[in-house]
Amino acid sequence: MLRLAIIGAGRIGQVHAKTIASHPAAELVLIADPVAGAASRVAKSIGVRATGTIDEVYSAADVDAVVVCSPTKHHVDQIMAAVAAGKAVLTEKPVDLSVERVDQCLAAIAGNEHRVMVGFNRRFDPGVVELKARIDAGEIGALRQLTIVSRDPAAPPANYLINNGGIFRDMTIHDFDMARFLLGDFVEVAASGHAFIDGIGEIGDIDTATVTLTTASGAVCTILNSRECAAGYDQRIEAFGPKGSLETANLRSTGVQFNGPAGTGVAGPYLPFFLERYAHAYTNELDHFITAIESGQAPKPSVLDGRGALLLADAADEAAKQHTVVTIA
Repeated sequence: MLRLAIIGAGRIGQVHAKTIASHPAAELVLIADPVAGAASRVAKSIGVRATGTIDEVYSAADVDAVVVCSPTKHHVDQIMAAVAAGKAVLTEKPVDLSVERVDQCLAAIAGNEHRVMVGFNRRFDPGVVELKARIDAGEIGALRQLTIVSRDPAAPPANYLINNGGIFRDMTIHDFDMARFLLGDFVEVAASGHAFIDGIGEIGDIDTATVTLTTASGAVCTILNSRECAAGYDQRIEAFGPKGSLETANLRSTGVQFNGPAGTGVAGPYLPFFLERYAHAYTNELDHFITAIESGQAPKPSVLDGRGALLLADAADEAAKQHTVVTIA
């Protein structure tokens, strides 16, 4: 039984709290958040301890591992402190908004990298797991084109957007990790985007983006993002090769379709947002983390994977701003 503490009792912290509380091989013992009352409200609903002092997580003798769900600017410091205290760590993405800070983290945890995992939970979505297995089995031949569609139902509030590092480091970061997971390393990045939603351009960000990533072999990944999608939470992947293609489709509120005089193929709406769409992925992610830590194996994705995704985000940001193709060293 792995005993866990959570740092950060916001929306994603609450997701992890519920996931841990329902996992048979995990025990949630402590929730920490410096915001007054935040930790206690979540902890009370589950029946665990709460604290407003983050250092209590590191000193707690009954905590084996820490789930970092705080704002991104705190991730590196909390990862380093938890590892120094002998705890394993599952950190939300991104590791940081700066590659230099990620490198500082890697230097500080050297020798313990195998005890830190980055929460790119989409790798653990059942559809993605099957897609990856069938690609690796050679079902479509060598992967030549990968298309990732990721669109949110609505943009987050401005006070969130202004501190998140821009669309590529906040939203597309998941897709960059998925591209690396399915296709490997890239040597060139091109990107374009625009701010269509009121207020986003004023803070120097964009809400709609297209990114093209090219591998050394010439295989290409295209990522399509939007902060606003009238149809709901749009999450699709197509993998294309010489023998055929594989697709993951959107999950819907029902699998039943209506056919009649008013229309054919009329289906239920997409699931509302990531909380519903990736519920199973969060459970599978936690299961992988627990299994890896208890067996002494290195969990994936690693901090190096987080660094790889951030490098692509930086390159896409530069490519979009400079209207150029950026080479990845």
